Amino acid sequence: MKRSTGAIALSVAAALALSGCAAGGGTSNTGGATAADATIEVGSLYEPQNLSNVGGGGQGVTEALTGNVYEGLFRLTDSGEVEPVLAASNSVSDDGLTYTFTLQDGVTFHSGDPLTSADVKSSIERVTAEDSQSARKKSFSVISDIQTPDDATVVITLSAPSISFIYNLSYIWIVNDAATDIKTTEDGTGPYTVGDWKRGSSLSLDSWSGYWGEKASNKEVVFNYFTDATALSNALVTNQIDVITSVQSPDQLSQFTDNPDFVVSDGDSTTKELLAFNDKVAPFDQVAVRKAVYSAIDTKKLLNSVWGDYGTLIGSMVPPTDPWYEDLTQVNPYDPALSKKLLAEAGLADGFEFTLDTPSYDPHPAVAEFLQSELAKVGITVKINTISADEWYSKVFKERNFEATLQEHVNDRDVVWYGNPDFYWGYNNPQVTQWVAEAEAASSTDEQTAKLKLVNEQIAQDAASVWLYLYPQIVVANSDISGYGVNGLNSQFFVSKIVRK
Repeated sequence: MKRSTGAIALSVAAALALSGCAAGGGTSNTGGATAADATIEVGSLYEPQNLSNVGGGGQGVTEALTGNVYEGLFRLTDSGEVEPVLAASNSVSDDGLTYTFTLQDGVTFHSGDPLTSADVKSSIERVTAEDSQSARKKSFSVISDIQTPDDATVVITLSAPSISFIYNLSYIWIVNDAATDIKTTEDGTGPYTVGDWKRGSSLSLDSWSGYWGEKASNKEVVFNYFTDATALSNALVTNQIDVITSVQSPDQLSQFTDNPDFVVSDGDSTTKELLAFNDKVAPFDQVAVRKAVYSAIDTKKLLNSVWGDYGTLIGSMVPPTDPWYEDLTQVNPYDPALSKKLLAEAGLADGFEFTLDTPSYDPHPAVAEFLQSELAKVGITVKINTISADEWYSKVFKERNFEATLQEHVNDRDVVWYGNPDFYWGYNNPQVTQWVAEAEAASSTDEQTAKLKLVNEQIAQDAASVWLYLYPQIVVANSDISGYGVNGLNSQFFVSKIVRK
């Protein structure tokens, strides 16, 4: 029987007012404990806004908690494969509408409650709830019914076939259905519990002795948070941290390359830097205006100024690792003369002004200033409004109260979001919506790929957003640790296999 409160409370320290450095301070354990006794210090720019992946927790909550504190029925591995975790087995009916899942035996939550089918049902319903902020929410609108015939069995009925259903389930954390506050507390089944969360400083994960699977290879992992990319790199040099989840200051890389004390890994990224328009707001409701903005921006120069020799130019939402990738970089070429022509055709020969809501963390402020300079050359005035990550989720994502914004989108296979007219950027092309639906109902991956290539091409023709570049995925670590992932798909960073040599 479930307890009325199943969540693990956190010890939250007061935020520290230190600028440009990790508030946690101290040094890493490079000279101390080894193997299972080790504390691994991780450095990141992405502190969670809260501990919920359906309540605006942001990229940081996915990075720290997915696969570490919370698990799903399935997991997206660092190599991009989907593998079962809490699902011991599954089957699907011949018509593709009924999925039956059998749960792993002997799994308990950190509170001690046993995992049951009711927890799976409630966890899915958290994602599909009206107030859910999950970007994958619409992907589960195809669910028509969830039954729990016994504690170990979940039966999900769909209203239409969904070729991505198992893949999409990898995004759902299984949370104790007795947990009432998942923004400040946690109750997962993963190999770690949450220890101290010092807001503005660090979040510690403690290896959990009651874990049902293979125990963590270290005792503790501490995510140290920085607001400045250079300070993050300096922390690795000075042994305050052991590994950087994703380097955001390429100018700092020279001190790590060809240095035997460090390992630099250039993995496969799925993170896109977007200039996202509110396509429902004038003048961005006009395709010609969006294309004019796109052609006014020298994305090659921007990428080089931010990332040097790293990163990739893309012409749409699809990274090269997705099956439906095509090189569309010439659909909206850099051409200021074309930009001015398009503005004139849209009745804006004298240009216009708009506000760009810009997240305050790197590299967005530098990108915003670059765009401001580029667009001024064709008569477009950009007013930069710098906001925190918290403000972005409220103002832009939830309230849709913006004209244009900068944001990194970390997920793979997320081109389908352009088929959702209710998504925050407001893009609405009925043909694209239909293709996305047909792709999801496809009977084969070849059919799905063909439909999503059409989507990819059309959103580029419509300049639904400006896809500025694909981030590099650069992980830098001390050479005395191993077992970390290098691709960071969907911003995940699994830590249970990290060991000190």
